[in-house]
Amino acid sequence: MKKSDASPGVPAPELISQRIADLADWRGEALGRMRKLIKEADPDVVEEWKWMGTPVWSHDGILCTGESYKDKVKLTFAKGAFLEDPAGLFNASLDGNMRRAIDIHEGEMVDGVAFKALVREAIAHNTAGKASKKPAKKAKP
Repeated sequence: MKKSDASPGVPAPELISQRIADLADWRGEALGRMRKLIKEADPDVVEEWKWMGTPVWSHDGILCTGESYKDKVKLTFAKGAFLEDPAGLFNASLDGNMRRAIDIHEGEMVDGVAFKALVREAIAHNTAGKASKKPAKKAKP
């Protein structure tokens, strides 16, 4: 199984920037805007390049991926089914057990404040999950 197609030595943030530049249309603008919002929501977010060239943003686990298609930009939250979405941003992959996605079409604008809140909630979910997986400490005799 191929985990990454990153060029050896090229950092993921550079590959993501190149993907955005290569799109050179509304999709690049949309992906660039969403990337900026993710980084504003979490200055410590880790950018990765996985699965044959997919931008991935992580913090104690995957937060979301950013894929571009001919007619949309798709942001898929790995554990979106567990997140509250009071603004109703999720509009795709609504039937899955784990993932939820936001499809952005040409001319659409995602609410930045609501999106950053969703990113922060995904971080909290990942962090809580990581904390619960720590082995229990043995009681002192």
